Order: sequence, then structure tokens, then C-alpha cells
Amino acid sequence: MKTYIEPPNFKNTNFKAFFTTKTTSDIRDFLKYSGFNEEDIYLPVQKHTDNIIVLKNNREPEVADAVLTSQKGLLIGVQTADCIPVILADLNKIVAGAVHAGWRGTASKIIIKTIKIMISEFNSRVEDIIIAMGPSIKGCCYQVDIDVERAIYNATGDGRYLSRKNGKYYIDLSEANKIQILSTGVPEKNIWVSNECTFCNHDRYHSFRFHGNYAGRQGGFIGIFK
Repeated sequence: MKTYIEPPNFKNTNFKAFFTTKTTSDIRDFLKYSGFNEEDIYLPVQKHTDNIIVLKNNREPEVADAVLTSQKGLLIGVQTADCIPVILADLNKIVAGAVHAGWRGTASKIIIKTIKIMISEFNSRVEDIIIAMGPSIKGCCYQVDIDVERAIYNATGDGRYLSRKNGKYYIDLSEANKIQILSTGVPEKNIWVSNECTFCNHDRYHSFRFHGNYAGRQGGFIGIFK
């Protein structure tokens, strides 16, 4: 079993992109794997917002749940424990992005807003953007109340991301985010989605729904080679 997950659509590019597991969430482990130095890692202060940082010279941590940069030699990332770690790249303009998409981020369309900033700030074209979504809680296990269901429906519309079992609502966040991504014009062939559920595979991944306050964090990371 692989300890790191490299999305296939990022192979043979200018980017180092990967998702960690429970056994590789220690920074000392993935620094060696990634080839980046500790001082060249940037993680935002995640608060389930729709704030997006365009990282230039300032590397002070800010409250945000998405980061974009065109800086080489910098590894950016987000941390999750059921929410979706999303990594993005513009293969033409050489821009990297990382997004933390939980239900609040999905309801606020953080992935759509991130893509729009790539277009406005970096002149990205949607056909040049590739996206990967790492392991997250899936529709088999993510039971939500009616308020969460309505919030995501209002942001996403109809789709296979929503199901009902025994009168209860279940949401597949990765499927909802994929629908939102496709609405921006990014081709479906440019999108890779992990099929692993963090709750089902709680021995391999941290899951807040399973482990509660004892849950650690894994993450998604991307950097542009020097």
C-alpha cells in the first residue's frame, strides 16, 4: 500500500503534488519525500472560510482556506480530516493552488472562486488547469442535517452528490465540488478524484467523524520545482 498518493494527472509536470496518509502526516517525513525545505512550506490558518491568498513575497500565515502562488521552490498545502484536500495547477502559466473544501467551503463555492482568481490574477485558461481531490469522507458515510444539505444544494444544484437513506441526508463533497469545477469550464478529463473514503478507511486516514477530537490531520501539497 502506497504511503503517499500522487495524482496521475500531475505526473510529468513542473509540479510536485501529493496527498499524505495517516502514516505520512509528520512534516519530517514528507519534507524528505517532497524535496522542499521546511522554511519553504506555507500552510494557511484554516477556519472554514472562503478566503483565498495569492501568495507573493509575504509568507506570514493568514486566515484562509485556499492558497495560490506562482513562486518556484515553495510548497503550499492544506490539512484535512474528512474535508477535501484539493490541489490545482495551471500547466501553461505555471501556477499552483491548494484548497481546503469542507461543507462550508463547498457551500461558499471556494473552488469556483479559486479558479476565478487563477483566471483574473494569472490569466489562466480553464483548459490549462488540472485538479486533483484527495481522500475525503464520501457519500456512504457523510450524514448531514437539512441545513447543510440545503446550503450545498443552493451552491451546487442537483447532482449525484446527494442521497437519502432511511430519511437521512448524505453528501459526497468531492462529487459536489466536481460539479462546481465543471461549471467553470475546466474539462472533466483534467480532474482526478480519489475514491477512498476517510471514514471507511480510518486506519489509513485521519477522520474527524470517526476519531473525533483525537483525529490528526493529513493533507494535500503542491510545489513548483526550481
